[in-house]
Amino acid sequence: MGKITGFMEYERAETPHRPVRERIRDYSDLTARADFETIARQSARCMNCGVSFCHAGILVDGGSIGCPLGSLIPEINDLVHVGDIEGAYERMSLTHPFPEFTARVCPALCEGSCTLGEHEPPVTVRDIERYVIDSMFESGKVHPRTPRARTGRGVAVVGSGPAGLACADMLNRLGNSATVFERSDTPGGLLMYGIPNMKLEKSVVLNRIRIMTEEGVNFVTGSEVGFDMPIIKLTSEYDAVVLCCGAASERRLDVPGANLRGVRTAMEFLAEATRNVLGLGASGDAGLNARGKNVVIVGGGDTATDCVGTSIRQGAKSVVQLEILPSPPYERAQDNPWPLWPRVMRTDYGQSEAIELFGEDPRIFSTTVQEINGSGHVTSVTSVGVEWISREGGAIPRPLSGTERKIPADLVLQAMGFIGPERDLTDQLQLEMSPAGTVSTDGGYESSLPTVFAAGDMRRGPSLVAWALMEGREAAVACDRRLNGSRE
Repeated sequence: MGKITGFMEYERAETPHRPVRERIRDYSDLTARADFETIARQSARCMNCGVSFCHAGILVDGGSIGCPLGSLIPEINDLVHVGDIEGAYERMSLTHPFPEFTARVCPALCEGSCTLGEHEPPVTVRDIERYVIDSMFESGKVHPRTPRARTGRGVAVVGSGPAGLACADMLNRLGNSATVFERSDTPGGLLMYGIPNMKLEKSVVLNRIRIMTEEGVNFVTGSEVGFDMPIIKLTSEYDAVVLCCGAASERRLDVPGANLRGVRTAMEFLAEATRNVLGLGASGDAGLNARGKNVVIVGGGDTATDCVGTSIRQGAKSVVQLEILPSPPYERAQDNPWPLWPRVMRTDYGQSEAIELFGEDPRIFSTTVQEINGSGHVTSVTSVGVEWISREGGAIPRPLSGTERKIPADLVLQAMGFIGPERDLTDQLQLEMSPAGTVSTDGGYESSLPTVFAAGDMRRGPSLVAWALMEGREAAVACDRRLNGSRE
Protein backbone atom coordinates (compact mmCIF):
# COMPACT_ATOMS: atom_id res chain seq x y z
CA MET A 1 0.00 0.00 0.00
CA GLY A 2 1.82 3.05 -1.29
CA LYS A 3 0.18 5.59 1.03
CA ILE A 4 -1.81 4.41 4.01
CA THR A 5 -4.04 7.47 4.10
CA GLY A 6 -4.20 7.99 0.32
CA PHE A 7 -7.86 7.07 -0.01
CA MET A 8 -8.73 9.70 2.63
CA GLU A 9 -6.57 12.46 1.16
CA TYR A 10 -7.23 12.24 -2.57
CA GLU A 11 -10.49 12.39 -4.47
CA ARG A 12 -11.08 10.36 -7.61
CA ALA A 13 -9.88 12.23 -10.70
CA GLU A 14 -10.41 10.52 -14.05
CA THR A 15 -8.22 11.26 -17.05
CA PRO A 16 -10.50 13.63 -18.99
CA HIS A 17 -11.68 13.37 -22.56
CA ARG A 18 -10.65 16.08 -24.98
CA PRO A 19 -13.20 18.94 -25.26
CA VAL A 20 -16.26 17.91 -27.25
CA ARG A 21 -16.03 20.67 -29.86
CA GLU A 22 -12.43 19.68 -30.52
CA ARG A 23 -12.75 15.92 -30.67
CA ILE A 24 -15.85 15.71 -32.89
CA ARG A 25 -13.80 17.25 -35.70
CA ASP A 26 -11.54 14.19 -35.94
CA TYR A 27 -11.26 10.47 -35.24
CA SER A 28 -8.23 10.76 -32.96
CA ASP A 29 -8.07 9.42 -29.42
CA LEU A 30 -10.88 10.70 -27.22
CA THR A 31 -8.74 10.87 -24.12
CA ALA A 32 -6.35 13.60 -23.06
CA ARG A 33 -2.83 12.71 -21.97
CA ALA A 34 -2.46 11.75 -18.30
CA ASP A 35 0.49 13.01 -16.26
CA PHE A 36 2.44 10.89 -13.78
CA GLU A 37 1.69 13.07 -10.76
CA THR A 38 -2.06 12.63 -11.18
CA ILE A 39 -1.75 8.89 -11.83
CA ALA A 40 0.53 8.45 -8.79
CA ARG A 41 -2.00 10.19 -6.55
CA GLN A 42 -4.82 8.07 -7.94
CA SER A 43 -2.86 4.86 -7.35
CA ALA A 44 -2.35 5.99 -3.75
CA ARG A 45 -6.11 5.71 -3.24
CA CYS A 46 -5.83 1.90 -3.53
CA MET A 47 -6.17 0.37 -0.07
CA ASN A 48 -4.48 -2.96 -0.90
CA CYS A 49 -7.43 -4.73 0.69
CA GLY A 50 -6.94 -7.90 2.67
CA VAL A 51 -9.62 -9.48 0.48
CA SER A 52 -9.64 -7.72 -2.86
CA PHE A 53 -12.59 -8.12 -5.20
CA CYS A 54 -11.12 -5.99 -8.01
CA HIS A 55 -9.34 -8.98 -9.54
CA ALA A 56 -11.82 -11.73 -8.62
CA GLY A 57 -13.07 -12.39 -12.15
CA ILE A 58 -16.22 -14.30 -11.23
CA LEU A 59 -19.89 -14.26 -12.21
CA VAL A 60 -22.66 -14.16 -9.63
CA ASP A 61 -26.30 -14.24 -10.76
CA GLY A 62 -25.19 -13.08 -14.20
CA GLY A 63 -23.27 -10.10 -12.81
CA SER A 64 -19.50 -9.62 -12.94
CA ILE A 65 -17.25 -9.20 -9.94
CA GLY A 66 -13.78 -7.93 -10.73
CA CYS A 67 -11.38 -8.37 -13.63
CA PRO A 68 -11.86 -11.61 -15.63
CA LEU A 69 -8.12 -11.73 -16.25
CA GLY A 70 -7.26 -11.71 -12.55
CA SER A 71 -5.08 -8.62 -12.95
CA LEU A 72 -2.93 -8.06 -9.84
CA ILE A 73 -4.37 -4.61 -9.29
CA PRO A 74 -3.28 -3.75 -5.72
CA GLU A 75 0.31 -4.75 -6.49
CA ILE A 76 0.30 -2.77 -9.74
CA ASN A 77 -1.10 0.30 -8.00
CA ASP A 78 1.53 0.13 -5.28
CA LEU A 79 4.35 -0.06 -7.84
CA VAL A 80 2.91 2.87 -9.80
CA HIS A 81 2.68 4.97 -6.65
CA VAL A 82 6.40 4.54 -5.95
CA GLY A 83 7.27 5.25 -9.59
CA ASP A 84 8.23 1.73 -10.66
CA ILE A 85 6.37 1.70 -13.99
CA GLU A 86 8.45 -1.16 -15.39
CA GLY A 87 7.71 -3.25 -12.31
CA ALA A 88 4.02 -2.47 -12.65
CA TYR A 89 4.14 -3.54 -16.30
CA GLU A 90 5.84 -6.82 -15.40
CA ARG A 91 3.15 -7.60 -12.82
CA MET A 92 0.45 -6.64 -15.32
CA SER A 93 1.95 -8.90 -17.97
CA LEU A 94 1.71 -11.96 -15.72
CA THR A 95 -2.04 -12.17 -16.28
CA HIS A 96 -2.88 -9.71 -19.04
CA PRO A 97 -1.83 -10.15 -22.69
CA PHE A 98 -3.04 -6.81 -24.09
CA PRO A 99 -3.64 -4.11 -21.46
CA GLU A 100 -3.55 -1.46 -24.18
CA PHE A 101 -6.92 -2.78 -25.41
CA THR A 102 -8.83 -3.04 -22.15
CA ALA A 103 -7.44 0.29 -20.91
CA ARG A 104 -9.36 1.87 -23.78
CA VAL A 105 -12.53 -0.19 -24.27
CA CYS A 106 -13.24 -2.14 -21.08
CA PRO A 107 -16.04 -0.76 -18.85
CA ALA A 108 -13.66 -1.40 -15.94
CA LEU A 109 -15.30 -4.28 -14.13
CA CYS A 110 -12.46 -3.98 -11.63
CA GLU A 111 -13.60 -0.50 -10.60
CA GLY A 112 -17.15 -1.72 -10.09
CA SER A 113 -15.83 -4.15 -7.46
CA CYS A 114 -13.30 -1.83 -5.80
CA THR A 115 -13.74 -1.95 -2.00
CA LEU A 116 -13.34 1.82 -1.80
CA GLY A 117 -16.20 2.04 -4.28
CA GLU A 118 -18.66 0.63 -1.74
CA HIS A 119 -18.85 4.06 -0.11
CA GLU A 120 -16.66 6.41 -2.19
CA PRO A 121 -15.79 6.76 -5.90
CA PRO A 122 -13.52 3.79 -6.76
CA VAL A 123 -9.86 3.83 -7.74
CA THR A 124 -9.24 4.82 -11.38
CA VAL A 125 -7.83 1.39 -12.22
CA ARG A 126 -8.35 1.69 -15.99
CA ASP A 127 -6.56 5.06 -16.21
CA ILE A 128 -3.64 3.65 -14.23
CA GLU A 129 -3.47 0.61 -16.48
CA ARG A 130 -3.43 2.79 -19.57
CA TYR A 131 -0.70 5.04 -18.19
CA VAL A 132 1.51 2.03 -17.48
CA ILE A 133 1.15 0.31 -20.85
CA ASP A 134 1.30 3.51 -22.91
CA SER A 135 4.42 4.63 -21.04
CA MET A 136 6.09 1.30 -21.73
CA PHE A 137 5.27 1.46 -25.43
CA GLU A 138 6.44 5.07 -25.70
CA SER A 139 9.74 4.26 -24.01
CA GLY A 140 10.31 1.29 -26.32
CA LYS A 141 10.24 -1.23 -23.49
CA VAL A 142 7.55 -3.57 -24.81
CA HIS A 143 9.65 -6.20 -26.56
CA PRO A 144 8.73 -9.40 -28.40
CA ARG A 145 8.96 -12.43 -26.16
CA THR A 146 9.76 -15.63 -28.01
CA PRO A 147 9.42 -19.05 -26.39
CA ARG A 148 12.60 -20.80 -25.26
CA ALA A 149 11.66 -24.03 -27.01
CA ARG A 150 9.08 -25.27 -29.53
CA THR A 151 6.82 -28.25 -28.98
CA GLY A 152 6.57 -29.13 -32.67
CA ARG A 153 2.80 -28.80 -32.47
CA GLY A 154 0.84 -26.56 -34.84
CA VAL A 155 -2.53 -25.01 -33.99
CA ALA A 156 -4.90 -23.13 -36.29
CA VAL A 157 -6.81 -20.28 -34.63
CA VAL A 158 -9.88 -19.17 -36.58
CA GLY A 159 -10.66 -15.52 -35.96
CA SER A 160 -8.38 -12.67 -34.88
CA GLY A 161 -10.63 -10.78 -32.49
CA PRO A 162 -9.68 -10.46 -28.81
CA ALA A 163 -10.23 -14.16 -28.07
CA GLY A 164 -8.27 -15.29 -31.13
CA LEU A 165 -5.37 -12.95 -30.45
CA ALA A 166 -5.18 -13.95 -26.78
CA CYS A 167 -5.35 -17.63 -27.71
CA ALA A 168 -2.61 -17.36 -30.33
CA ASP A 169 -0.45 -15.34 -27.94
CA MET A 170 -0.67 -17.96 -25.20
CA LEU A 171 -0.24 -20.90 -27.57
CA ASN A 172 2.92 -19.27 -28.87
CA ARG A 173 4.24 -18.55 -25.38
CA LEU A 174 3.75 -22.22 -24.55
CA GLY A 175 5.94 -23.16 -27.50
CA ASN A 176 3.30 -24.16 -30.03
CA SER A 177 3.20 -22.77 -33.57
CA ALA A 178 0.04 -20.68 -33.91
CA THR A 179 -1.46 -19.65 -37.25
CA VAL A 180 -4.37 -17.21 -37.12
CA PHE A 181 -6.88 -17.17 -39.98
CA GLU A 182 -8.84 -13.94 -40.50
CA ARG A 183 -11.44 -13.45 -43.24
CA SER A 184 -10.95 -9.69 -43.33
CA ASP A 185 -8.01 -7.91 -44.93
CA THR A 186 -6.48 -6.93 -41.59
CA PRO A 187 -6.17 -8.83 -38.30
CA GLY A 188 -8.00 -7.60 -35.22
CA GLY A 189 -11.61 -8.62 -35.75
CA LEU A 190 -13.92 -6.55 -33.58
CA LEU A 191 -10.95 -4.56 -32.31
CA MET A 192 -10.11 -3.46 -35.83
CA TYR A 193 -13.45 -2.87 -37.52
CA GLY A 194 -16.07 -3.01 -34.77
CA ILE A 195 -14.74 -0.27 -32.47
CA PRO A 196 -14.18 3.28 -33.83
CA ASN A 197 -10.69 4.72 -34.09
CA MET A 198 -11.36 7.50 -31.55
CA LYS A 199 -12.10 4.86 -28.93
CA LEU A 200 -9.38 2.36 -29.91
CA GLU A 201 -6.75 3.71 -32.29
CA LYS A 202 -6.00 1.16 -34.97
CA SER A 203 -2.30 1.90 -34.65
CA VAL A 204 -2.55 0.32 -31.19
CA VAL A 205 -4.05 -2.87 -32.64
CA LEU A 206 -1.60 -3.05 -35.52
CA ASN A 207 1.33 -2.48 -33.20
CA ARG A 208 0.33 -5.51 -31.15
CA ILE A 209 -0.10 -7.58 -34.31
CA ARG A 210 3.45 -6.57 -35.31
CA ILE A 211 4.84 -7.69 -31.96
CA MET A 212 2.99 -11.00 -32.13
CA THR A 213 4.35 -11.58 -35.65
CA GLU A 214 7.88 -10.96 -34.40
CA GLU A 215 7.21 -13.45 -31.60
CA GLY A 216 6.40 -16.13 -34.17
CA VAL A 217 2.61 -15.99 -34.61
CA ASN A 218 1.57 -16.34 -38.25
CA PHE A 219 -1.40 -14.36 -39.60
CA VAL A 220 -3.31 -15.36 -42.74
CA THR A 221 -5.77 -12.65 -43.82
CA GLY A 222 -8.42 -12.57 -46.52
CA SER A 223 -9.13 -16.23 -45.90
CA GLU A 224 -12.55 -17.32 -44.69
CA VAL A 225 -12.39 -20.76 -43.15
CA GLY A 226 -15.25 -22.91 -44.33
CA PHE A 227 -15.46 -21.17 -47.69
CA ASP A 228 -12.27 -20.36 -49.62
CA MET A 229 -10.30 -22.19 -46.92
CA PRO A 230 -11.82 -25.68 -46.38
CA ILE A 231 -12.15 -26.59 -42.72
CA ILE A 232 -10.98 -30.13 -43.52
CA LYS A 233 -7.66 -28.62 -44.57
CA LEU A 234 -7.17 -27.18 -41.08
CA THR A 235 -8.29 -30.28 -39.19
CA SER A 236 -5.97 -32.45 -41.28
CA GLU A 237 -2.91 -30.19 -41.43
CA TYR A 238 -2.88 -28.89 -37.85
CA ASP A 239 -2.73 -30.76 -34.57
CA ALA A 240 -5.67 -28.75 -33.23
CA VAL A 241 -8.08 -25.99 -34.22
CA VAL A 242 -9.42 -23.27 -31.92
CA LEU A 243 -12.56 -21.47 -33.08
CA CYS A 244 -12.63 -17.83 -31.98
CA CYS A 245 -15.09 -16.50 -34.56
CA GLY A 246 -17.12 -14.36 -32.18
CA ALA A 247 -20.87 -13.88 -32.10
CA ALA A 248 -21.13 -12.13 -35.43
CA SER A 249 -24.84 -12.68 -36.07
CA GLU A 250 -26.44 -9.32 -35.37
CA ARG A 251 -29.95 -8.98 -34.00
CA ARG A 252 -32.19 -7.27 -36.57
CA LEU A 253 -35.52 -5.50 -36.51
CA ASP A 254 -38.55 -7.57 -37.43
CA VAL A 255 -41.08 -4.83 -38.19
CA PRO A 256 -42.81 -3.52 -41.32
CA GLY A 257 -40.32 -1.57 -43.43
CA ALA A 258 -37.21 -3.25 -42.03
CA ASN A 259 -36.09 -4.09 -45.58
CA LEU A 260 -36.20 -0.50 -46.84
CA ARG A 261 -33.00 1.05 -48.16
CA GLY A 262 -31.28 3.03 -45.45
CA VAL A 263 -31.86 0.40 -42.76
CA ARG A 264 -28.41 -0.98 -41.97
CA THR A 265 -26.59 -2.85 -39.23
CA ALA A 266 -24.22 -1.21 -36.77
CA MET A 267 -21.28 -3.37 -37.82
CA GLU A 268 -21.73 -2.46 -41.49
CA PHE A 269 -21.73 1.20 -40.55
CA LEU A 270 -18.81 1.13 -38.12
CA ALA A 271 -16.61 -1.04 -40.34
CA GLU A 272 -17.17 1.24 -43.33
CA ALA A 273 -16.40 4.29 -41.20
CA THR A 274 -13.11 2.82 -40.01
CA ARG A 275 -12.12 1.84 -43.55
CA ASN A 276 -12.78 5.41 -44.67
CA VAL A 277 -10.75 6.86 -41.80
CA LEU A 278 -7.77 4.59 -42.49
CA GLY A 279 -8.05 4.41 -46.26
CA LEU A 280 -8.35 0.62 -46.15
CA GLY A 281 -10.58 -0.17 -49.10
CA ALA A 282 -13.94 1.30 -48.10
CA SER A 283 -16.84 0.27 -50.33
CA GLY A 284 -17.85 3.83 -51.11
CA ASP A 285 -21.46 3.01 -50.21
CA ALA A 286 -23.05 6.42 -49.62
CA GLY A 287 -25.83 4.67 -47.72
CA LEU A 288 -23.34 3.97 -44.94
CA ASN A 289 -22.47 7.62 -44.34
CA ALA A 290 -24.46 9.80 -41.93
CA ARG A 291 -23.51 13.17 -43.44
CA GLY A 292 -26.53 15.47 -43.61
CA LYS A 293 -28.89 12.69 -42.50
CA ASN A 294 -31.39 12.20 -39.72
CA VAL A 295 -30.01 9.12 -37.98
CA VAL A 296 -32.02 6.81 -35.75
CA ILE A 297 -29.99 4.28 -33.78
CA VAL A 298 -31.85 1.32 -32.27
CA GLY A 299 -30.08 -0.07 -29.22
CA GLY A 300 -28.56 1.04 -25.95
CA GLY A 301 -25.16 -0.60 -25.54
CA ASP A 302 -21.58 0.36 -26.35
CA THR A 303 -22.08 -0.32 -30.05
CA ALA A 304 -25.02 2.10 -30.14
CA THR A 305 -22.86 4.73 -28.42
CA ASP A 306 -20.16 4.21 -31.04
CA CYS A 307 -22.79 4.73 -33.76
CA VAL A 308 -23.80 8.00 -32.09
CA GLY A 309 -20.21 9.26 -31.94
CA THR A 310 -19.42 8.19 -35.49
CA SER A 311 -22.62 9.75 -36.88
CA ILE A 312 -21.73 13.04 -35.23
CA ARG A 313 -18.23 13.01 -36.71
CA GLN A 314 -19.64 12.30 -40.15
CA GLY A 315 -21.88 15.35 -39.90
CA ALA A 316 -25.33 13.93 -39.13
CA LYS A 317 -28.22 16.39 -39.18
CA SER A 318 -29.78 14.78 -36.10
CA VAL A 319 -29.19 11.70 -33.95
CA VAL A 320 -31.85 9.83 -31.97
CA GLN A 321 -31.14 6.66 -29.97
CA LEU A 322 -34.01 4.34 -29.07
CA GLU A 323 -33.50 2.07 -26.05
CA ILE A 324 -36.12 -0.56 -25.25
CA LEU A 325 -35.01 -0.88 -21.63
CA PRO A 326 -36.02 1.67 -18.99
CA SER A 327 -33.55 4.26 -17.81
CA PRO A 328 -31.30 2.71 -15.14
CA PRO A 329 -31.15 4.29 -11.67
CA TYR A 330 -28.48 6.82 -10.75
CA GLU A 331 -27.46 4.74 -7.75
CA ARG A 332 -27.27 0.99 -7.17
CA ALA A 333 -30.60 -0.75 -6.78
CA GLN A 334 -31.16 -3.20 -3.93
CA ASP A 335 -30.82 -6.17 -6.30
CA ASN A 336 -27.46 -4.86 -7.55
CA PRO A 337 -25.26 -4.67 -4.43
CA TRP A 338 -21.51 -4.11 -4.29
CA PRO A 339 -19.24 -5.84 -5.38
CA LEU A 340 -21.32 -6.62 -8.49
CA TRP A 341 -20.79 -4.37 -11.48
CA PRO A 342 -23.06 -1.34 -10.86
CA ARG A 343 -25.97 -1.12 -13.30
CA VAL A 344 -26.46 2.63 -13.04
CA MET A 345 -27.15 5.53 -15.38
CA ARG A 346 -24.08 6.62 -17.34
CA THR A 347 -23.58 9.20 -20.06
CA ASP A 348 -20.90 7.92 -22.41
CA TYR A 349 -18.81 9.92 -24.86
CA GLY A 350 -21.30 9.71 -27.74
CA GLN A 351 -24.23 10.92 -25.68
CA SER A 352 -22.10 13.73 -24.20
CA GLU A 353 -21.24 14.87 -27.71
CA ALA A 354 -24.87 14.78 -28.81
CA ILE A 355 -25.97 16.77 -25.76
CA GLU A 356 -23.47 19.54 -26.51
CA LEU A 357 -24.10 19.54 -30.24
CA PHE A 358 -27.90 19.16 -30.33
CA GLY A 359 -28.83 20.36 -26.85
CA GLU A 360 -30.37 17.14 -25.54
CA ASP A 361 -29.60 13.54 -24.71
CA PRO A 362 -30.24 11.43 -27.84
CA ARG A 363 -31.56 8.51 -25.78
CA ILE A 364 -35.25 7.74 -25.49
CA PHE A 365 -35.73 4.95 -22.97
CA SER A 366 -38.54 2.37 -22.76
CA THR A 367 -39.14 2.80 -26.48
CA THR A 368 -38.98 0.48 -29.46
CA VAL A 369 -39.60 0.59 -33.21
CA GLN A 370 -43.15 -0.15 -34.33
CA GLU A 371 -42.69 0.51 -38.04
CA ILE A 372 -40.19 1.92 -40.52
CA ASN A 373 -41.76 4.19 -43.09
CA GLY A 374 -40.83 5.09 -46.63
CA SER A 375 -41.25 4.21 -50.27
CA GLY A 376 -38.15 2.32 -51.33
CA HIS A 377 -35.99 4.32 -48.90
CA VAL A 378 -36.62 5.04 -45.24
CA THR A 379 -38.07 8.47 -44.43
CA SER A 380 -39.13 8.04 -40.81
CA VAL A 381 -39.46 5.63 -37.92
CA THR A 382 -42.63 5.13 -35.90
CA SER A 383 -41.63 4.47 -32.31
CA VAL A 384 -43.82 3.35 -29.44
CA GLY A 385 -43.30 3.39 -25.69
CA VAL A 386 -43.22 0.09 -23.80
CA GLU A 387 -43.82 -1.11 -20.30
CA TRP A 388 -42.15 -4.21 -18.93
CA ILE A 389 -44.46 -6.97 -17.72
CA SER A 390 -43.12 -9.57 -15.31
CA ARG A 391 -43.75 -13.16 -16.31
CA GLU A 392 -42.37 -16.51 -15.35
CA GLY A 393 -38.95 -16.76 -16.94
CA GLY A 394 -38.42 -13.00 -17.17
CA ALA A 395 -40.04 -9.70 -18.10
CA ILE A 396 -41.30 -8.85 -21.57
CA PRO A 397 -42.02 -5.45 -23.17
CA ARG A 398 -45.61 -4.47 -23.98
CA PRO A 399 -46.33 -1.57 -26.38
CA LEU A 400 -48.29 1.31 -24.87
CA SER A 401 -51.13 2.48 -27.08
CA GLY A 402 -51.18 6.22 -27.61
CA THR A 403 -47.40 6.70 -27.26
CA GLU A 404 -46.63 6.37 -30.97
CA ARG A 405 -44.25 8.95 -32.37
CA LYS A 406 -42.94 9.53 -35.87
CA ILE A 407 -39.21 10.35 -36.00
CA PRO A 408 -37.56 11.62 -39.23
CA ALA A 409 -34.97 9.14 -40.45
CA ASP A 410 -32.72 8.85 -43.50
CA LEU A 411 -30.51 6.21 -41.90
CA VAL A 412 -31.57 3.59 -39.35
CA LEU A 413 -28.77 1.72 -37.60
CA GLN A 414 -29.58 -1.56 -35.86
CA ALA A 415 -27.33 -1.77 -32.79
CA MET A 416 -29.34 -4.27 -30.76
CA GLY A 417 -26.53 -6.64 -29.96
CA PHE A 418 -25.64 -10.10 -31.22
CA ILE A 419 -27.47 -13.40 -31.05
CA GLY A 420 -24.58 -15.84 -31.44
CA PRO A 421 -21.99 -17.20 -33.87
CA GLU A 422 -22.61 -17.64 -37.56
CA ARG A 423 -23.55 -21.27 -38.15
CA ASP A 424 -21.83 -22.12 -41.45
CA LEU A 425 -18.57 -23.31 -39.92
CA THR A 426 -20.11 -25.07 -36.93
CA ASP A 427 -22.57 -26.87 -39.22
CA GLN A 428 -19.76 -28.05 -41.49
CA LEU A 429 -17.98 -29.50 -38.47
CA GLN A 430 -21.28 -30.87 -37.12
CA LEU A 431 -20.49 -29.52 -33.67
CA GLU A 432 -22.91 -29.86 -30.81
CA MET A 433 -24.49 -26.49 -30.00
CA SER A 434 -26.01 -25.23 -26.77
CA PRO A 435 -29.65 -24.10 -26.49
CA ALA A 436 -28.33 -20.54 -26.62
CA GLY A 437 -26.77 -21.20 -30.03
CA THR A 438 -23.15 -21.25 -28.84
CA VAL A 439 -20.63 -24.06 -29.24
CA SER A 440 -21.07 -26.73 -26.57
CA THR A 441 -17.87 -27.71 -24.81
CA ASP A 442 -16.85 -30.36 -22.31
CA GLY A 443 -17.15 -28.03 -19.34
CA GLY A 444 -13.92 -26.46 -20.54
CA TYR A 445 -13.10 -25.44 -24.08
CA GLU A 446 -12.97 -28.63 -26.15
CA SER A 447 -15.95 -29.10 -28.46
CA SER A 448 -17.77 -32.32 -29.32
CA LEU A 449 -15.12 -32.89 -32.00
CA PRO A 450 -11.77 -33.93 -30.48
CA THR A 451 -8.94 -31.39 -30.88
CA VAL A 452 -11.42 -28.69 -31.96
CA PHE A 453 -11.78 -26.03 -29.30
CA ALA A 454 -13.90 -22.91 -28.98
CA ALA A 455 -13.44 -19.69 -27.01
CA GLY A 456 -14.77 -16.20 -26.57
CA ASP A 457 -18.21 -15.08 -27.69
CA MET A 458 -18.50 -18.20 -29.82
CA ARG A 459 -18.53 -20.30 -26.65
CA ARG A 460 -19.92 -18.02 -23.94
CA GLY A 461 -22.15 -15.76 -26.03
CA PRO A 462 -21.84 -12.00 -26.61
CA SER A 463 -19.67 -10.51 -23.90
CA LEU A 464 -16.89 -8.03 -23.15
CA VAL A 465 -13.34 -7.83 -24.50
CA ALA A 466 -11.88 -8.74 -21.10
CA TRP A 467 -13.89 -11.96 -20.94
CA ALA A 468 -12.87 -12.81 -24.51
CA LEU A 469 -9.20 -12.33 -23.62
CA MET A 470 -9.58 -14.57 -20.60
CA GLU A 471 -11.33 -17.26 -22.64
CA GLY A 472 -8.70 -17.14 -25.36
CA ARG A 473 -5.90 -17.67 -22.86
CA GLU A 474 -7.68 -20.50 -21.06
CA ALA A 475 -8.60 -22.23 -24.33
CA ALA A 476 -4.94 -22.10 -25.34
CA VAL A 477 -3.90 -23.75 -22.07
CA ALA A 478 -6.57 -26.45 -22.54
CA CYS A 479 -5.43 -27.03 -26.11
CA ASP A 480 -1.78 -27.21 -25.07
CA ARG A 481 -2.62 -29.70 -22.34
CA ARG A 482 -4.45 -31.88 -24.86
CA LEU A 483 -1.50 -31.81 -27.26
CA ASN A 484 1.46 -31.86 -24.89
CA GLY A 485 0.16 -33.20 -21.60
CA SER A 486 0.37 -31.58 -18.22
CA ARG A 487 3.37 -29.34 -17.62
CA GLU A 488 3.12 -29.46 -13.84
